[in-house]
Amino acid sequence: KQNALINKLSSVETLGATSVIITDKTGTLTENQMTVTEIVMPDGVVEISGEGLELDGDFKWQNDSQKEDMHALLETLLKVGVLCNDASLTINEDNVEQTIGEPMEIALKVAGHKAAISEEELKDEIPEVDKIAFEQSTKMMATIHRMDQKKYFYAVKGSPEAVLGASGKIATSEGDMEITDDLIQEWENQNKSIANRGLRVIALAKKLAATAEEEPYENLTFLGLVGLMDPPREEVRSAIERCKTAGIRVVMATGDHGKTAQEVANAVSLVDDSDADYLLGQDLKDLEKLTSEERQRYLDTQIFARVEPEQKLDLISLHQDSGAIVAMTGDGVNDAPALKKADIGVAMGKRGTQVAKEAADMVLQDDFFGTIVEAVEQGRTIFNNIRKFVLYLLSCNISEIMVVTIATVLSMPLPVLPLQILFLNLVTDVFPALALGMGEGDPQLMKEKPRDSAEPIMTRRHWISTGVYGVLITAVVLLGLTVALSQFGFTSEKATTVSFLILATAQLWHVFSMRENGTNLLKNAVTQNKFVWFALIITISLIMSAVYVPFLADLLSLVNPGINGWLLVLAAGFAPMIIGQVLKHFELVK
Repeated sequence: KQNALINKLSSVETLGATSVIITDKTGTLTENQMTVTEIVMPDGVVEISGEGLELDGDFKWQNDSQKEDMHALLETLLKVGVLCNDASLTINEDNVEQTIGEPMEIALKVAGHKAAISEEELKDEIPEVDKIAFEQSTKMMATIHRMDQKKYFYAVKGSPEAVLGASGKIATSEGDMEITDDLIQEWENQNKSIANRGLRVIALAKKLAATAEEEPYENLTFLGLVGLMDPPREEVRSAIERCKTAGIRVVMATGDHGKTAQEVANAVSLVDDSDADYLLGQDLKDLEKLTSEERQRYLDTQIFARVEPEQKLDLISLHQDSGAIVAMTGDGVNDAPALKKADIGVAMGKRGTQVAKEAADMVLQDDFFGTIVEAVEQGRTIFNNIRKFVLYLLSCNISEIMVVTIATVLSMPLPVLPLQILFLNLVTDVFPALALGMGEGDPQLMKEKPRDSAEPIMTRRHWISTGVYGVLITAVVLLGLTVALSQFGFTSEKATTVSFLILATAQLWHVFSMRENGTNLLKNAVTQNKFVWFALIITISLIMSAVYVPFLADLLSLVNPGINGWLLVLAAGFAPMIIGQVLKHFELVK
């Protein structure tokens, strides 16, 4: 229901203890629907209208230039964006019907369509003869196209730093000019300026060559920068606030420019300080050689940019070494090692590869960060329900053992007979316990810090509480038996019936002692659990049947307790719950 598929059931327990979530940016914190909004070229800046998959849009030069050479350069840049591309669009007369591929590449093709560039005609004119896929080591991709038998066109796109480093010239309306260190610095400043506005930035370049076998990333002609808008998801802000309240630290690890990551982090309130610094993936040094100050700096940093898959492993190790339980998101084949290493590997269901999904412990069907938070809450709830289930059953069974043991030692009539104990274990204990296991959880669970992953289901305090509850139930049963025999003069059979009913009802009402400390007495996860009320109705009906249905009554050696007997049952049966609630109020028991 929450769009989170758990591959490994044991991961649910780990989810509840998650203390750090390392997440990527695109598609998880953002909408993952990119739009080319501006293009920066040596001769000027072009703004493009139209959002998402809208095919209509206007190109507006900031300097209102009408120079034909500038428009020709813009057309060349857009053609490179269409050619150096793995995405595909299915378009009818009015809009896009279907898209396949990366949102960034889809956005480049949509931008080309706005400029009336036909991909089919373009590829017929200069057919593709080779392709060099994007690699983390080069941070670039290239396609090679035959123009004629003696000329080939290389279309390249990649990170601005990589493309600038591979370029020997820059295309301008006055002709190509040699690239210099000053020009590289100027374009790097342009890159930062675009990224500062929260846009993802890529660079495009071209090359003409005599053969298709040349090194694709040498002597390129730089064409310009493309700024793509990928707006933050509106719902992410509230999900991150829930993480902060729950004591979960969120860290962004993205391949984008640091300034872009910083803007998105501010937009979704990932960081409390709008001037929070970021680190680059290459800043992660050998963890074995880190000083305590460097280690703490890395642990305190929440934004990591230009992160490569292998650097994610170091980031996970860093937090795991500090005692954190780490959840890590990923979608690519290269993310599989990091997903395996994390305590909880989280793969993207929509854009994730099959390799990533198989390596992960959890798959997000909607690729949304908030789904991770929902899963953590479910993990906490399930663990808490198991704890309630165990605490309830143990305290009920301990009371049965103590009742029989003490009565035997004191030479009293047995308060419950063997078949009656079997009836309690099969009927009165089971239904309320199962109902506790199906609870939706307390809202305050996400207001507490993550529990220690080494913490057992039953802590020392839980064992003490189990003993206290067991003693309370035992005391009222033995007291009720004594009163029935000495004060009311009941026969042994009738007194045993009363003590059996006291034990049964005390165990039933004991379910309300399983509420969390600090929650409202009348409005809490137990009282609002409809399954608890169904369980009580079923169990009370079965107990009444055991007393008044002749066959069952004879089998269990029960008789009608009468009015006085029922009054004693009600008074004694409610007592443990009332005393337990008082002890809970002062937090003396769990």
